Amino acid sequence: MSNTLEVRVPNIGDFDAVEVIEVLVKVGDSVSVDQSLITVESDKASMEIPSSSAGTIAEIKVKIGDKVAEGSVVVLLAAQLAAAAPSGPSAPLAPLAPLAPSTIISGSSVVADHECDLVVLGAGPGGYSAAFRAADLGLNVILVERYPTLGGVCLNVGCIPSKALLHVAAVADEARALADHGIGFGPMQVDLDRLRGWKDQVVGKLTGGLARMARARKVKVIQGRGEFIDAHHLAVEADAVHETGQGSKTIVRFRQAIIAAGSQAVSLPSMPKDPRVIDSTGALKLTSIPKRMLIVGGGIIGLEMGTVYSSIGTRLDVVEMLDRLMPGADRDLVKVWEKKNAHRFDRIMLNTKTVSARSESDGIHVRFESVANQGSDVSVEEQIYDLVLVSVGRRPNGDRIGAQHAGVAVDARG
Repeated sequence: MSNTLEVRVPNIGDFDAVEVIEVLVKVGDSVSVDQSLITVESDKASMEIPSSSAGTIAEIKVKIGDKVAEGSVVVLLAAQLAAAAPSGPSAPLAPLAPLAPSTIISGSSVVADHECDLVVLGAGPGGYSAAFRAADLGLNVILVERYPTLGGVCLNVGCIPSKALLHVAAVADEARALADHGIGFGPMQVDLDRLRGWKDQVVGKLTGGLARMARARKVKVIQGRGEFIDAHHLAVEADAVHETGQGSKTIVRFRQAIIAAGSQAVSLPSMPKDPRVIDSTGALKLTSIPKRMLIVGGGIIGLEMGTVYSSIGTRLDVVEMLDRLMPGADRDLVKVWEKKNAHRFDRIMLNTKTVSARSESDGIHVRFESVANQGSDVSVEEQIYDLVLVSVGRRPNGDRIGAQHAGVAVDARG
């Protein structure tokens, strides 16, 4: 006995519509339960839509480029009702063996709190995409993330909040530029609390959507810092446990692991421990509008945050050890950027490094030194800044996760 069934898009989280980027079947194909039919893509992830029944493709209702949402019909399926299989992978994986009691952590025997086919360490765009894909393929997945919300550095304290603030900066600059065309808006007023709130709302919408996508796929999320014990066990501890060394750890036993642990901002030992010395994460907090700000490092991250602060009233200096801003970027494009943004800077110190910095009541006092004779400003006197943004690159987190215990080699750079 056969019947024609409509296979529809299931719950895909907080997305009104997503684009079809691939059709994986054709009319006449036989498909099994949970076999992927199409691939769709949102602004931050791609996923495959599986078949809810077994049968033969009678008609395909979508094509590449179409927009679909929850409930949209993907295919018409001539299903063999008697042969319909229960939902789940067509070839279940063998269950994991019980955790060996000989595993020792801090001198005591422990048993795993959770077991899974796959653990993904890090829930940034690489990690959550891998976790969702694995879950779509039928694996039992645990996703470990140090931040309280999914998305990693990118969504929480990186690309998304910085681009949101850059949008505000661009609009503010355009509004000021209209004065040359006879339209003025008066002095700009900045409400930092509302600006931060809007930025956090943008982040929250995206991270909340990821949480719903994880729940829809039955991906278990564990919050905390993960560190490998061996090739099949991961210890996860909350930040409070990590800082104090007290409290319990969650132990995950896994068959396979994906490391997507991301990176951290590089710090400079010459900089004092002072709330007025910040990294990119601190810059995104927007606690004040400094009059003078030093950007240590002429890369993209520092310059984009400098652009945000400049647009709300801050004067900028930048110091870079190399002979150019944004090393590695296309020189022709960098020249265009420099010309357009020259008005933001009091000083651009190339071939120059910071040699000392100290905290005083009136600001951070910084001294500079030339690292080359040609093209350098060797006469820059000690300068005083209200805020110093250290943006000299990022370092992979490979040396912070106990990778060597799992047999993964980590080099000196992490």
